[in-house]
Amino acid sequence: MTYQFDPEDGLIVVQTELRGPTGTAILRLAVDTGATTTLVNVGMLVAVGCDPAVAPERVQITTGSGIEFAPIVSLGQVSALGRTCSDFVVLGHTLPASSGIDGLLGLDFFRDQVLTIDFRLGEMTLA
Repeated sequence: MTYQFDPEDGLIVVQTELRGPTGTAILRLAVDTGATTTLVNVGMLVAVGCDPAVAPERVQITTGSGIEFAPIVSLGQVSALGRTCSDFVVLGHTLPASSGIDGLLGLDFFRDQVLTIDFRLGEMTLA
């Protein structure tokens, strides 16, 4: 699937659907090839029925503000750019409201795929 974006914008933001135990939500996730794991705002995880506060496992992450521990949460499905991943594991973390996004779509979502980002044409293709 080919996705158009504005190469002049600061981030490439894609609509992403999350399915949890009690519902679905459409989020705005920034494509982040520097993030090894997809990260979703804690409030959005709670909205689809996943409570990060009771997650049995946490992992250390490095953010712009330092080192933190983020809960590991399993979602029923994550869909973006024409791709759907089932039983997909994400990290829960609260992002600043000023970021304007609900999380980061990390490298784990793109593994075993061909991701092409053409900034001249403003196109991203996932195959």
